[in-house]
Amino acid sequence: MTFIDQLAQAQRLNDSLLCVGLDPEPSKLPGAWKGQPDRIYDFCAAIVDATKDLVGSFKPQIAYFAAHRAEDQLERLMAHIKRVAPHVPVILDAKRGDIGSTAEQYAREAFERYQADAVTLSPFMGFDTIEPFLRYPGKGVILLCRTSNPGGSDLQNQRLADVPGQPRLYEHVATQAQGPWNTNGQIGLVVGATFPQEIARVRELAPTVPFLIPGIGAQGGDAVATVKAGLRVGADGAVTGPIIVSSSRAVLYAGSGLDDFASEARRVALATRETLNAAR
Repeated sequence: MTFIDQLAQAQRLNDSLLCVGLDPEPSKLPGAWKGQPDRIYDFCAAIVDATKDLVGSFKPQIAYFAAHRAEDQLERLMAHIKRVAPHVPVILDAKRGDIGSTAEQYAREAFERYQADAVTLSPFMGFDTIEPFLRYPGKGVILLCRTSNPGGSDLQNQRLADVPGQPRLYEHVATQAQGPWNTNGQIGLVVGATFPQEIARVRELAPTVPFLIPGIGAQGGDAVATVKAGLRVGADGAVTGPIIVSSSRAVLYAGSGLDDFASEARRVALATRETLNAAR
């Protein structure tokens, strides 16, 4: 089953557009685990167990593990998700971007070491940095397009004078992702929830590719506006333009300081799922 198929199945079975981001900070872990990097796996596994029937995907951010020498815990977490929620795809948020043999090693890291179903990449260095990831049949490749941070405008919103029509950089990335780069239907785009009008613009240019949309919750993105701008459903009710709406801190630390933190995470995940579904 391809990442796209697995995503559609999980979103249908769990009736959910929500992706829970797994960004563990030891200083924010609950109770006796606070400040203990060796409990990252335990914390994230508890979040997974509490929310696995409420999400369409999970998204661990590799830096939160690597910074604490916890890559082995990330491997264990990926295996845990495959075991307890085999129908839920896992997106490794790595934002890699390099050429040649280095890109091949990053692809091997994501898809062989960590067994991710999809990975986030930076397209800044061009198609040859993406192609090694596309050699893994059925795996998802999600390119940064219009990100949720304020500084994204520094480059992404600039016009390309040498491209016909002088599109903005993010518009050009969207066009490439919908067209010539997406040779096997594996590519998606990262579009931030803080710019709903630009989500709509990217959807015009890339009507069928999946959108990974971070920025709701702690970053202040509007969940309802996000769904209306990005989700496309055909006349038969089938999704023709899927979205993956990511929330990390708002879910992870909903029960910060509480022993029963997982129940609070579940409560917020459920409420977020309902909000997203109501906006469909």
